Amino acid sequence: MDAEEIEAGRARWQARFDKAAKRDSEFRTLSGLDVAPVYGPKEDDPRFERIGWPGEYPFTRGLHPTGYRGKAWTIRQFAGFGNAKQTNERYKMILGAGGGGLSVAFDMPTLMGRDSDDPRSLGEVGHCGVAIDSALDMDLLFDGIPLGDITTSMTISGPAVPIFCMYVVAAERQGVPVGRLNGTLQTDIFKEYIAQKEWLFAPEPHLRLIGDLMEFCATNIPAYKPLSVSGYHIREAGATAAQELAFTLADGFGYVELGLSRGLDVDVFAPGLSFFFDAHIDFFEEIAKFRAARRIWARWLRDVYGAKTDKAQWLRFHTQTAGVSLTAQQPYNNVVRTAIEALAAVLGGTNSLHTNALDEVLALPSQKAAEIALRTQQVIMEETEVVNVADPLGGSWYVEALTDRIEAEAEAIFAKVRDMGSDGSMTSGILRGIEDGWFMSEIAEAAFDYQRKLEKGEKRIVGVNCHTASIDEPLEILRISHEVEREQNRVLAERRTARDGQAVERALATMVEVARGEGNLIPSMLDAVRAEATLGEICDALREVWGVYTEPARF
Repeated sequence: MDAEEIEAGRARWQARFDKAAKRDSEFRTLSGLDVAPVYGPKEDDPRFERIGWPGEYPFTRGLHPTGYRGKAWTIRQFAGFGNAKQTNERYKMILGAGGGGLSVAFDMPTLMGRDSDDPRSLGEVGHCGVAIDSALDMDLLFDGIPLGDITTSMTISGPAVPIFCMYVVAAERQGVPVGRLNGTLQTDIFKEYIAQKEWLFAPEPHLRLIGDLMEFCATNIPAYKPLSVSGYHIREAGATAAQELAFTLADGFGYVELGLSRGLDVDVFAPGLSFFFDAHIDFFEEIAKFRAARRIWARWLRDVYGAKTDKAQWLRFHTQTAGVSLTAQQPYNNVVRTAIEALAAVLGGTNSLHTNALDEVLALPSQKAAEIALRTQQVIMEETEVVNVADPLGGSWYVEALTDRIEAEAEAIFAKVRDMGSDGSMTSGILRGIEDGWFMSEIAEAAFDYQRKLEKGEKRIVGVNCHTASIDEPLEILRISHEVEREQNRVLAERRTARDGQAVERALATMVEVARGEGNLIPSMLDAVRAEATLGEICDALREVWGVYTEPARF
């Protein structure tokens, strides 16, 4: 790109920047030096067509011309444990301490679409997140928290749609117009088959539900994001940065193809897709990954899928620091790791962020550890001045080279996935890759390679295989009493007795009838939830229609 084109781009950026709202703040260094909102070359730079200006295609440098001068990232701490009342208290602590949004962690029975009194739930209720059995639990979860004003993310995929319906009903009971709701539902079933393994049915019925949800939200809740395509779990399973990026974006392209197959307008539904990435410990590689992700997504949405608007080409993403990087040995080192990973996410332009607590490698976070994790973000936001300049590392020879390299690796993986399919679509290739175990084998090979290097000492982890001497004392960790499960089951039994059982049966029968046909399932599922049908009852009714999925054994 020559100097004239670069200056024309700078002028376009300046016009957008001048019109945009900015935070009321001084944008100076700690020593008082004024800093510009963005920096770029003043002469010819052949790389600049791929780099560009913030708020302009290909969005390598961010979605907005103001960067964080317009709005800082949302502090969205992931939390959930025990029952809905206990988690509600933690949410109020997070919001009271300066958190900007909520992110719900569910327990294992909920993630698998089981009620708390299901025999398979024994010993798991409330242990890795909050137990949600019916809409009344959702009422308690958000008691005193206005759902029309707080954005809420829910990390659940297999039974995501019935959980979403409970969230909508909880909002209705608060008197909130459904159209005002704003938040994110994970719903990403592809990554469950690839990495996390929390599915209910075979892929096709799940895609039916996701398509129904996309249609419902596009029509009724335009600000709500019904899909958060997750790379986090893929990375935590052992993938490399390039694999995380490529597998995640490939999944995203599959969901775009799903929306198009439903006859939806890509410029209407694509803004409802968001992403969820891992921020790992390799500082510059993570920054490059985030920048490459925005550029790839914008190009594919424009050139392959025909998106015309900027919003449809934007890749919005939430980031969580790497749980897999935390160590049980010398756990206070985890505060340092998390801060570095969070800073990488911020310099990569994340839209929202969760910082892990130092004790999460051992248990659910204690209140003290949760506060330290929250304060880590606030120190970065309020003290470091990294919010002053958009994409401050843009133009760095190292960062730009890494961005290009990761992008090229991702494109090579996209080609492999499409070649695996029968019709050249990304969806066909993903389904074949799941069926053949290709994704799992790629991740397993990367994980094995890392573990081999760790055991040889080629990769070093402080407190684990180097600098192991310590004066640490054991941490006091959060423990979930078995009384939580007993009480949850007692309350659930009372609810079943108090509700109109015939109304529940009628609502479930109607939902099953729709499931056997081709209609949109969301309205009938909402009716079942309003009647206080439980999560397990809804999912079991659909299991009767669609069966269950068992992963083939592979050796």
